[in-house]
Amino acid sequence: MSESRVWLITGASSGFGRALAEAALGRGDRVVATARDVGQLSELAANERVHVVAMDVTDPGQRDEAVSQAIARFGRIDVLVNNAGRTQVGAVEETTDEELRSLFELHFFAPVALTRAVLAHMSSVGGQITAPGFGAYCATKFALEGITQALQDEVAPFGVRTLIVEPGAFRTGLFRPGAAYESVATPEYAQTVGPTRDYVRGNNGLQPGDPAKAASAILAVLDSKAPPLRLVLGEDAIENIRARIDQLSRELDEWEGVGRDTAVDAG
Repeated sequence: MSESRVWLITGASSGFGRALAEAALGRGDRVVATARDVGQLSELAANERVHVVAMDVTDPGQRDEAVSQAIARFGRIDVLVNNAGRTQVGAVEETTDEELRSLFELHFFAPVALTRAVLAHMSSVGGQITAPGFGAYCATKFALEGITQALQDEVAPFGVRTLIVEPGAFRTGLFRPGAAYESVATPEYAQTVGPTRDYVRGNNGLQPGDPAKAASAILAVLDSKAPPLRLVLGEDAIENIRARIDQLSRELDEWEGVGRDTAVDAG
């Protein structure tokens, strides 16, 4: 078994966060499990290797308190899992400024701030593909993936590794009734965004991915000697990303001449 780790997991009450917490405990690790409602963490709290902290990741004071408690209890943080999030459905035109800013606070600014707070104590598919109606959601994930990729180059010399997990559709709570936030629909986008709304509303519990298997895969990658920057989970995610890469390759080939002709003329 690999050396024991200390995990700080956001959104540990369900889905990937819960599955990762259970998998980490199964291998003998210690876990700081956080959620807005700690009542949902009662089963985890019964384990002596778990420290439960109430945290809304968008609250700076609660972020700092969670990190402080993690250090006070276990002395260090080895793995930070930025997992807290929600589903947002709405065409770009339907999505209000308030809705977009709120989602960026949750999916981008909060995890970046938490990462900065944790780095000082470390000795660590939404960002790849888009779909009609997921404009705001994918924008936050693209932004987080971009900054994480830059972070990899910055902290690798200090022995800190980063891992971007890009899952497809897994049976988490993102699609449960009332979990997804929907912008006010307009009839103009019924044909393009409508199918996405229907998919989110009607597929809770029907997603092909198993969160427990995803957690096991993530632990296996973290234990490997040369983990990748990106880990794509689920056949649907793999196929969608391959299709995106193929599309980018075709566009690059088709317009390569135009791009290369923009160089300053020699003279």
